Amino acid sequence: MSPASRSRTGRTRTTKSEPMTPQPGDRIGTPSPDFLDVDKLIADQRVRIAVICGAGGVGKTTGAAALALRAAEAGRKVVVLTIDPARRLAQSLGVGDLDNVPAPVRGIDTTAGGSLDAMMLDMKRTFDEVVLAHSTPETSASILQNPFYVALSSQFAGTQEYMAMEKLGQLHTEAVESGSWDLIVVDTPPARSALDFLDAPEHLSSLLDGRFLRLLLAGARGPFRLVSVGFNLVAGALNKILGGGLLRDLQTFIAAFEAIFGGFRQRANQTFQLLASPQTTFVVVATPQRDALREAAYFVDRLSDEGMPLAGVVVNRVNRTSLEVSAERALALAEDLDPDAYAIEIEALKGHGDLVRVIENEQLLLDRFSARRPSVARTSVTSLASDVTDIGSLRRVGALLADQD
Repeated sequence: MSPASRSRTGRTRTTKSEPMTPQPGDRIGTPSPDFLDVDKLIADQRVRIAVICGAGGVGKTTGAAALALRAAEAGRKVVVLTIDPARRLAQSLGVGDLDNVPAPVRGIDTTAGGSLDAMMLDMKRTFDEVVLAHSTPETSASILQNPFYVALSSQFAGTQEYMAMEKLGQLHTEAVESGSWDLIVVDTPPARSALDFLDAPEHLSSLLDGRFLRLLLAGARGPFRLVSVGFNLVAGALNKILGGGLLRDLQTFIAAFEAIFGGFRQRANQTFQLLASPQTTFVVVATPQRDALREAAYFVDRLSDEGMPLAGVVVNRVNRTSLEVSAERALALAEDLDPDAYAIEIEALKGHGDLVRVIENEQLLLDRFSARRPSVARTSVTSLASDVTDIGSLRRVGALLADQD
C-alpha cells in the first residue's frame, strides 16, 4: 500500500510510520490500557463475525483457532474460516486437510451446546461456485472453459481477496437463513495483505469501469464495424500481439462475465457494510517485538480510518518470570559465586538476568504502543514452552487469552 491512499469515505488515509525501538528517557509504568475481555466478546450475541488479523509469524492462526474453540465450548455455534493458504489451522485443530466446505471439529466440549466447524478458502472453487450460481448453464460453461477465466480465477492479483469477501458473505447468509452458526471467525492472511479484502469492492469497480475493459466490452457486444475507431485501433494492435483467436476469447469472456462481475461488486459492497456494522469485530494479533508492533499499529490505524469496529490487540508470546530478582542483582550474584562450585547456579542467574532484560524491553515497546493508542484495549498471552498442535493446547491458549493477570 502506498504511503497515502483514499479511504472508503473519500478521506485521504496516511499510513503511519513510527520508531518502535525504546528511546532514552522511556519509562516502564505507562498506565495500562483497558483489558480486552475475550470472554465478554464471546458472550456478546450481537457479535456474529470476528476478524483476526496481524503480521506473519505472530501466532494469528493459533489465536483465531483458540478464540473459536473457546467460543464453541462456551456455547456458541462457530465456524472458523482461514484465508491463509498455509495449513496451520487444520494442524492446530487436529483435523485433516480443510477445504471450501465447513467440516466439524471433533473432541471439543459440547456440554454448553456449542459446536465448531472449520474450513479453508479455496479461491478457484469459490469463483466457480459464483459463476454457476449466477449464470445460465450455457453461460457458465462458456465462462468456466475460457482461458482468461482460468487465469483470472487462479492467478490474478486480488482474486483471493475478492473471493474472501464472497465466501464471508455466503457464510453469513447461510448462518442467518439456517442458523448453522452464530459466530464466524475469520483468520486472515499474514502481513498487510490481511486487510486487502476491505478494498475488494473498490478494486472491482476500478476494473469494471476501466477504459480498456469498456473498449473490449464494446467490441464484444457487436460487430467491429459498429465500434469506434479507437477500438478498431486497439483491436488491430492486440490481434498482432495476441492473435485473433486469443482476442476473441477475451471478448467472449468479458461479454459473458459482465453481469456476474456486477453482481459480485454489489455483494462485496454489502459484505463491506457488514464488516463495518456492530455485528463484526476485529482483533489484531502481535508479539512484543518492534516490527510486529509496527505492523499492529498499521492494522489499528487502518481499521480506525475505515471506521471498522476494533475490539483490541492480543499480544502473543509475552515473556514473564515469577522470580522477583532484578537483572542487575542476578548478574551481580552470578559474579560473586565460585564458577567451579556453582556453575549451574551461575548459568541460571545469568539466564534470569537476560530474561528480565527481555521482559523490560518488551514492556517499554508495549508502553510506547499504548501511549500512542490509549483507547485500544489489550490482552497478553504468555509464551508457551511448546508448540500448539492439538485441542488441549489450544484450550490452554484460550484460557490465557481470557486471563487478566
